[in-house]
Amino acid sequence: MDLRVISVGQRMPGWVAEGWQEYARRLPPHLPLELIEVPVAGRKATGREREAEAQALADRIPERARRIAMHGAGRPWSTEVLARHLADWQQDGDPVCFLIGGAEGLHPDLLASCQARWSLGPAVFPHMLVRVLVAEQLYRASTILSGHPYHRGG
Repeated sequence: MDLRVISVGQRMPGWVAEGWQEYARRLPPHLPLELIEVPVAGRKATGREREAEAQALADRIPERARRIAMHGAGRPWSTEVLARHLADWQQDGDPVCFLIGGAEGLHPDLLASCQARWSLGPAVFPHMLVRVLVAEQLYRASTILSGHPYHRGG
């Protein structure tokens, strides 16, 4: 099973790239995590530019992939819930894609195509930081499944 974070925005600051690489590297070989970046449409993007951004994200989603929208109005998942999802997804074997929009969020059509919406909580995070948080949470969930002591939360 492949895990992919498909996100708007390119050229991450060094600290974001290092955080991403650290957690992606820690994941076990049977859970490879890939980052795919597409150009951001911009804050003053026209409808057509936002549609092009959504299409660029959608074009990078493999067939049969489960689509998870990172969305503030989604459901907050505890790490234990994410671990249960991860175990289920491994059984399915299909790729899982976590979609991250920019400042304007994901296009409504792309959002509607997702099987789930995952919220990291009520706070608002920059889309670059969301990548690192998703990678860390996937790593943490994998340690729960493997019995590794990294996760000590209650």
